Amino acid sequence: MNKLPIIGITIGDINSIAVEVIIKTLNDNRILNYCVPVVYGSPKVISYWRKVLNLNDFQLNIIKSIDQVNLKKANILVCWEEETEIKMGEATSIAGQYALKSLAMATQDALTGKIDAIVTAPLNKNTVNTQENPFVGHTEFLAKQAGTDHLMVLASEELKLALATGHVPVKEVASKLSVEGIYKKIILLKDSLQKDFGIAKPRIAVLGLNPHAGDNGLLGTEEIDLIIPAVEKAKNEKQIIVFGPYPADGFFGSNQLMQFDGILAMYHDQGLVPFKYSSFDTGVNFTAGLPFVRTSPDHGTAYSLAGKNEASEQSMRNALFMAIDIWARRNNFTEINSNPLPLNPGKRERFRIDF
Repeated sequence: MNKLPIIGITIGDINSIAVEVIIKTLNDNRILNYCVPVVYGSPKVISYWRKVLNLNDFQLNIIKSIDQVNLKKANILVCWEEETEIKMGEATSIAGQYALKSLAMATQDALTGKIDAIVTAPLNKNTVNTQENPFVGHTEFLAKQAGTDHLMVLASEELKLALATGHVPVKEVASKLSVEGIYKKIILLKDSLQKDFGIAKPRIAVLGLNPHAGDNGLLGTEEIDLIIPAVEKAKNEKQIIVFGPYPADGFFGSNQLMQFDGILAMYHDQGLVPFKYSSFDTGVNFTAGLPFVRTSPDHGTAYSLAGKNEASEQSMRNALFMAIDIWARRNNFTEINSNPLPLNPGKRERFRIDF
Protein backbone atom coordinates (compact mmCIF):
# COMPACT_ATOMS: atom_id res chain seq x y z
CA MET A 1 0.00 0.00 0.00
CA ASN A 2 1.72 3.16 -1.23
CA LYS A 3 -0.76 5.74 -0.01
CA LEU A 4 -0.03 7.45 3.29
CA PRO A 5 -3.09 8.07 5.46
CA ILE A 6 -4.27 11.64 5.92
CA ILE A 7 -4.72 12.10 9.67
CA GLY A 8 -6.84 14.96 11.01
CA ILE A 9 -5.73 16.29 14.40
CA THR A 10 -8.24 18.38 16.33
CA ILE A 11 -6.74 21.29 18.24
CA GLY A 12 -8.48 20.61 21.56
CA ASP A 13 -8.56 23.21 24.32
CA ILE A 14 -6.25 26.04 23.26
CA ASN A 15 -5.65 27.09 26.89
CA SER A 16 -4.44 23.63 27.92
CA ILE A 17 -1.52 21.38 27.03
CA ALA A 18 -3.34 20.26 23.87
CA VAL A 19 -1.51 22.50 21.40
CA GLU A 20 1.81 21.86 23.15
CA VAL A 21 1.60 18.08 22.70
CA ILE A 22 0.49 18.50 19.08
CA ILE A 23 3.46 20.75 18.24
CA LYS A 24 5.94 18.53 20.05
CA THR A 25 4.62 15.47 18.21
CA LEU A 26 4.74 17.07 14.76
CA ASN A 27 8.10 18.75 15.39
CA ASP A 28 9.73 15.43 14.48
CA ASN A 29 9.72 15.39 10.66
CA ARG A 30 10.04 11.60 10.61
CA ILE A 31 6.27 11.58 11.16
CA LEU A 32 5.91 12.51 7.49
CA ASN A 33 7.29 9.10 6.50
CA TYR A 34 4.15 7.49 7.93
CA CYS A 35 1.24 9.89 7.47
CA VAL A 36 0.04 13.29 6.25
CA PRO A 37 -0.95 15.27 9.38
CA VAL A 38 -3.61 17.98 9.17
CA VAL A 39 -4.25 20.07 12.29
CA TYR A 40 -7.75 21.55 12.41
CA GLY A 41 -7.39 24.92 14.12
CA SER A 42 -5.86 28.37 13.80
CA PRO A 43 -2.39 29.31 12.51
CA LYS A 44 -2.41 32.21 14.97
CA VAL A 45 -2.89 29.82 17.89
CA ILE A 46 -0.07 27.60 16.62
CA SER A 47 2.19 30.66 16.27
CA TYR A 48 1.41 31.74 19.84
CA TRP A 49 2.23 28.34 21.32
CA ARG A 50 5.30 27.94 19.12
CA LYS A 51 6.77 31.02 20.78
CA VAL A 52 5.79 29.83 24.26
CA LEU A 53 7.61 26.55 23.59
CA ASN A 54 10.59 28.32 22.01
CA LEU A 55 10.17 26.27 18.83
CA ASN A 56 10.38 29.18 16.41
CA ASP A 57 11.45 27.00 13.48
CA PHE A 58 8.29 24.87 13.67
CA GLN A 59 6.08 25.40 10.61
CA LEU A 60 2.81 24.04 9.28
CA ASN A 61 1.55 24.39 5.71
CA ILE A 62 -1.59 26.58 5.82
CA ILE A 63 -4.66 25.40 3.87
CA LYS A 64 -8.25 26.65 3.70
CA SER A 65 -9.83 23.30 2.80
CA ILE A 66 -8.78 19.67 2.92
CA ASP A 67 -8.66 19.61 -0.89
CA GLN A 68 -5.55 21.84 -0.68
CA VAL A 69 -3.60 19.41 1.53
CA ASN A 70 0.11 19.09 0.81
CA LEU A 71 0.89 15.39 0.94
CA LYS A 72 4.56 15.98 1.77
CA LYS A 73 4.12 18.38 4.69
CA ALA A 74 2.34 18.76 8.00
CA ASN A 75 -0.66 21.00 7.38
CA ILE A 76 -3.00 23.24 9.32
CA LEU A 77 -6.54 23.68 8.07
CA VAL A 78 -7.89 27.11 9.03
CA CYS A 79 -11.07 26.65 11.07
CA TRP A 80 -11.26 30.29 12.13
CA GLU A 81 -9.32 33.43 11.22
CA GLU A 82 -10.18 35.91 13.97
CA GLU A 83 -7.76 36.89 16.70
CA THR A 84 -7.96 34.44 19.57
CA GLU A 85 -7.47 35.28 23.23
CA ILE A 86 -5.45 32.55 24.93
CA LYS A 87 -5.51 32.28 28.70
CA MET A 88 -3.07 29.55 29.57
CA GLY A 89 -4.32 27.23 32.28
CA GLU A 90 -7.87 28.64 32.34
CA ALA A 91 -11.17 27.08 31.32
CA THR A 92 -13.01 29.54 29.05
CA SER A 93 -16.15 29.28 26.96
CA ILE A 94 -14.38 30.62 23.87
CA ALA A 95 -11.83 27.80 24.09
CA GLY A 96 -14.73 25.36 24.23
CA GLN A 97 -16.33 26.91 21.14
CA TYR A 98 -13.12 26.61 19.12
CA ALA A 99 -12.52 23.03 20.30
CA LEU A 100 -16.00 22.06 19.08
CA LYS A 101 -15.54 23.87 15.76
CA SER A 102 -12.28 22.01 15.14
CA LEU A 103 -13.87 18.67 16.05
CA ALA A 104 -16.96 19.26 13.89
CA MET A 105 -14.94 20.18 10.80
CA ALA A 106 -12.60 17.21 11.17
CA THR A 107 -15.56 14.87 11.69
CA GLN A 108 -17.25 16.11 8.53
CA ASP A 109 -14.10 15.53 6.48
CA ALA A 110 -13.75 12.03 7.96
CA LEU A 111 -17.37 11.13 7.22
CA THR A 112 -16.96 12.23 3.59
CA GLY A 113 -13.76 10.22 3.21
CA LYS A 114 -11.46 13.22 2.78
CA ILE A 115 -9.30 12.17 5.73
CA ASP A 116 -8.59 8.64 6.91
CA ALA A 117 -8.51 9.11 10.67
CA ILE A 118 -8.95 11.63 13.47
CA VAL A 119 -6.69 12.09 16.47
CA THR A 120 -8.48 14.24 19.04
CA ALA A 121 -6.46 16.44 21.38
CA PRO A 122 -7.89 16.87 24.90
CA LEU A 123 -10.68 19.35 25.54
CA ASN A 124 -12.75 20.45 28.51
CA LYS A 125 -16.26 18.96 28.30
CA ASN A 126 -17.64 21.68 30.60
CA THR A 127 -16.57 24.50 28.26
CA VAL A 128 -17.80 22.68 25.15
CA ASN A 129 -21.17 21.67 26.58
CA THR A 130 -24.00 24.19 26.11
CA GLN A 131 -27.79 24.07 26.15
CA GLU A 132 -27.80 24.48 22.37
CA ASN A 133 -25.14 21.79 21.82
CA PRO A 134 -25.08 19.23 24.66
CA PHE A 135 -21.70 17.50 24.82
CA VAL A 136 -20.61 14.70 27.15
CA GLY A 137 -17.50 13.52 25.32
CA HIS A 138 -15.66 12.94 22.06
CA THR A 139 -16.86 9.34 21.82
CA GLU A 140 -20.54 10.15 22.07
CA PHE A 141 -20.26 13.13 19.70
CA LEU A 142 -18.50 11.12 17.01
CA ALA A 143 -20.89 8.18 17.30
CA LYS A 144 -23.90 10.50 16.99
CA GLN A 145 -22.45 12.20 13.92
CA ALA A 146 -21.63 8.84 12.33
CA GLY A 147 -24.94 7.25 13.33
CA THR A 148 -23.28 3.99 14.38
CA ASP A 149 -22.90 1.81 17.44
CA HIS A 150 -19.64 2.52 19.22
CA LEU A 151 -17.30 1.19 21.85
CA MET A 152 -14.74 3.07 23.91
CA VAL A 153 -11.50 1.11 23.98
CA LEU A 154 -8.42 2.01 26.03
CA ALA A 155 -5.41 0.48 24.34
CA SER A 156 -1.75 -0.05 25.12
CA GLU A 157 0.76 -2.69 24.14
CA GLU A 158 -0.28 -4.85 27.11
CA LEU A 159 -3.98 -4.14 27.43
CA LYS A 160 -7.13 -3.60 25.31
CA LEU A 161 -9.92 -2.58 27.65
CA ALA A 162 -13.43 -1.60 26.56
CA LEU A 163 -16.39 -0.10 28.40
CA ALA A 164 -19.99 -1.35 28.41
CA THR A 165 -21.13 2.12 29.52
CA GLY A 166 -19.41 5.44 28.93
CA HIS A 167 -19.66 8.86 30.51
CA VAL A 168 -22.62 8.28 32.84
CA PRO A 169 -22.95 8.87 36.60
CA VAL A 170 -22.20 5.79 38.69
CA LYS A 171 -25.72 5.77 40.14
CA GLU A 172 -27.08 5.27 36.59
CA VAL A 173 -24.73 2.52 35.46
CA ALA A 174 -26.95 -0.45 36.40
CA SER A 175 -29.96 1.07 34.64
CA LYS A 176 -27.90 1.53 31.45
CA LEU A 177 -27.01 -2.17 31.26
CA SER A 178 -29.04 -4.79 29.40
CA VAL A 179 -28.48 -8.25 27.98
CA GLU A 180 -28.69 -6.94 24.41
CA GLY A 181 -26.48 -3.96 25.15
CA ILE A 182 -23.69 -6.04 26.72
CA TYR A 183 -24.03 -8.60 23.92
CA LYS A 184 -23.53 -5.90 21.27
CA LYS A 185 -20.48 -4.51 23.10
CA ILE A 186 -18.91 -7.99 23.17
CA ILE A 187 -19.43 -8.28 19.41
CA LEU A 188 -17.98 -4.81 18.80
CA LEU A 189 -14.93 -5.67 20.91
CA LYS A 190 -14.38 -8.96 19.10
CA ASP A 191 -14.71 -7.30 15.69
CA SER A 192 -12.32 -4.52 16.67
CA LEU A 193 -9.71 -6.90 18.07
CA GLN A 194 -9.81 -8.73 14.75
CA LYS A 195 -9.80 -5.96 12.16
CA ASP A 196 -8.22 -3.09 14.13
CA PHE A 197 -5.62 -4.98 16.17
CA GLY A 198 -4.99 -8.00 13.96
CA ILE A 199 -5.96 -10.73 16.47
CA ALA A 200 -7.58 -13.55 14.48
CA LYS A 201 -9.27 -15.39 17.38
CA PRO A 202 -9.43 -13.00 20.34
CA ARG A 203 -10.11 -14.19 23.87
CA ILE A 204 -12.35 -11.79 25.77
CA ALA A 205 -12.96 -11.40 29.51
CA VAL A 206 -16.11 -9.70 30.84
CA LEU A 207 -16.07 -8.12 34.29
CA GLY A 208 -18.91 -8.16 36.78
CA LEU A 209 -20.69 -5.03 37.97
CA ASN A 210 -20.91 -5.72 41.69
CA PRO A 211 -18.26 -6.58 44.30
CA HIS A 212 -17.17 -10.21 43.89
CA ALA A 213 -19.23 -10.30 40.67
CA GLY A 214 -22.40 -10.31 42.78
CA ASP A 215 -21.36 -13.31 44.93
CA ASN A 216 -24.12 -15.51 43.43
CA GLY A 217 -26.75 -12.82 43.88
CA LEU A 218 -25.86 -11.88 47.46
CA LEU A 219 -24.37 -8.50 46.43
CA GLY A 220 -26.53 -7.80 43.40
CA THR A 221 -28.24 -9.70 40.60
CA GLU A 222 -26.98 -7.90 37.50
CA GLU A 223 -24.47 -10.68 36.86
CA ILE A 224 -27.18 -13.36 36.93
CA ASP A 225 -29.84 -11.34 35.13
CA LEU A 226 -27.79 -9.47 32.53
CA ILE A 227 -24.09 -10.27 32.19
CA ILE A 228 -24.11 -14.08 32.19
CA PRO A 229 -26.98 -14.26 29.63
CA ALA A 230 -25.09 -11.79 27.38
CA VAL A 231 -21.88 -13.81 27.62
CA GLU A 232 -23.71 -17.06 26.85
CA LYS A 233 -25.52 -15.47 23.92
CA ALA A 234 -22.23 -14.25 22.43
CA LYS A 235 -20.76 -17.74 22.82
CA ASN A 236 -23.72 -19.60 21.38
CA GLU A 237 -24.88 -17.27 18.61
CA LYS A 238 -21.56 -15.77 17.46
CA GLN A 239 -19.07 -18.41 18.64
CA ILE A 240 -17.07 -15.69 20.37
CA ILE A 241 -14.38 -16.88 22.78
CA VAL A 242 -15.63 -14.96 25.81
CA PHE A 243 -15.60 -15.70 29.55
CA GLY A 244 -16.96 -14.12 32.70
CA PRO A 245 -18.15 -12.30 34.62
CA TYR A 246 -14.99 -11.94 36.70
CA PRO A 247 -14.70 -9.95 39.95
CA ALA A 248 -12.82 -6.80 38.88
CA ASP A 249 -10.55 -6.53 41.90
CA GLY A 250 -9.22 -10.06 41.73
CA PHE A 251 -8.99 -9.94 37.95
CA PHE A 252 -6.65 -6.93 37.89
CA GLY A 253 -4.85 -8.05 41.03
CA SER A 254 -3.80 -11.35 39.49
CA ASN A 255 -2.27 -12.47 36.22
CA GLN A 256 -5.67 -13.41 34.80
CA LEU A 257 -5.70 -10.41 32.48
CA MET A 258 -2.61 -11.76 30.67
CA GLN A 259 -4.71 -14.69 29.44
CA PHE A 260 -7.00 -12.42 27.40
CA ASP A 261 -6.72 -10.19 24.34
CA GLY A 262 -9.54 -7.87 25.38
CA ILE A 263 -11.49 -6.96 28.51
CA LEU A 264 -15.00 -5.53 28.76
CA ALA A 265 -15.55 -3.47 31.93
CA MET A 266 -19.02 -2.44 33.00
CA TYR A 267 -18.38 1.24 33.74
CA HIS A 268 -15.86 4.03 33.30
CA ASP A 269 -13.75 3.96 36.47
CA GLN A 270 -13.85 0.18 36.80
CA GLY A 271 -11.78 0.04 33.63
CA LEU A 272 -9.92 3.33 33.55
CA VAL A 273 -8.45 3.23 37.06
CA PRO A 274 -6.37 0.09 36.44
CA PHE A 275 -5.67 1.09 32.84
CA LYS A 276 -4.33 4.53 33.72
CA TYR A 277 -2.36 3.09 36.61
CA SER A 278 -0.52 0.80 34.22
CA SER A 279 -0.43 2.94 31.06
CA PHE A 280 -0.94 6.60 31.97
CA ASP A 281 1.78 8.07 29.74
CA THR A 282 1.49 5.53 26.94
CA GLY A 283 -2.19 4.58 26.69
CA VAL A 284 -4.49 5.58 23.85
CA ASN A 285 -8.25 6.12 23.76
CA PHE A 286 -9.74 4.48 20.66
CA THR A 287 -13.36 4.51 19.46
CA ALA A 288 -14.33 1.22 17.84
CA GLY A 289 -17.35 0.90 15.56
CA LEU A 290 -16.95 4.18 13.66
CA PRO A 291 -16.62 4.24 9.85
CA PHE A 292 -13.29 6.03 10.29
CA VAL A 293 -10.41 5.60 12.74
CA ARG A 294 -10.39 7.78 15.85
CA THR A 295 -7.78 7.82 18.59
CA SER A 296 -6.89 10.22 21.37
CA PRO A 297 -4.18 10.57 24.01
CA ASP A 298 -5.24 9.07 27.31
CA HIS A 299 -4.98 12.26 29.34
CA GLY A 300 -6.92 15.45 29.87
CA THR A 301 -6.28 19.16 29.56
CA ALA A 302 -3.78 19.34 32.46
CA TYR A 303 -4.25 23.11 32.92
CA SER A 304 -1.68 23.10 35.72
CA LEU A 305 1.05 22.30 33.18
CA ALA A 306 -0.09 24.70 30.45
CA GLY A 307 2.64 27.07 29.31
CA LYS A 308 5.39 25.47 31.39
CA ASN A 309 6.83 23.38 28.55
CA GLU A 310 6.62 20.31 30.80
CA ALA A 311 3.85 18.27 29.12
CA SER A 312 4.86 14.94 27.62
CA GLU A 313 3.79 14.28 24.04
CA GLN A 314 4.24 10.50 24.40
CA SER A 315 0.54 9.66 24.57
CA MET A 316 -0.27 11.99 21.65
CA ARG A 317 2.50 10.40 19.59
CA ASN A 318 1.20 6.94 20.48
CA ALA A 319 -2.32 8.00 19.50
CA LEU A 320 -1.08 9.20 16.11
CA PHE A 321 0.87 6.01 15.41
CA MET A 322 -1.99 3.81 16.62
CA ALA A 323 -4.31 5.63 14.19
CA ILE A 324 -1.86 4.87 11.38
CA ASP A 325 -1.55 1.21 12.42
CA ILE A 326 -5.30 0.68 12.73
CA TRP A 327 -5.93 2.35 9.37
CA ALA A 328 -3.41 -0.02 7.76
CA ARG A 329 -4.84 -3.10 9.50
CA ARG A 330 -8.40 -2.21 8.46
CA ASN A 331 -7.31 -1.87 4.86
CA ASN A 332 -5.45 -5.17 4.97
CA PHE A 333 -8.39 -6.89 6.67
CA THR A 334 -10.82 -5.59 4.03
CA GLU A 335 -8.51 -6.61 1.20
CA ILE A 336 -8.01 -10.14 2.58
CA ASN A 337 -11.74 -10.65 3.13
CA SER A 338 -12.71 -9.16 -0.23
CA ASN A 339 -10.11 -11.10 -2.19
CA PRO A 340 -9.31 -14.35 -0.35
CA LEU A 341 -6.51 -16.42 -1.79
CA PRO A 342 -7.65 -19.24 -4.09
CA LEU A 343 -8.06 -22.53 -2.28
CA ASN A 344 -6.61 -25.87 -3.23
CA PRO A 345 -9.21 -28.58 -3.91
CA GLY A 346 -10.14 -30.36 -0.73
CA LYS A 347 -8.46 -27.77 1.49
CA ARG A 348 -10.29 -25.70 4.09
CA GLU A 349 -10.19 -21.95 3.67
CA ARG A 350 -7.79 -20.45 6.19
CA PHE A 351 -7.35 -16.89 5.08
CA ARG A 352 -10.77 -15.37 5.44
CA ILE A 353 -11.89 -14.19 8.86
CA ASP A 354 -15.66 -14.23 9.42
CA PHE A 355 -17.27 -11.83 11.83
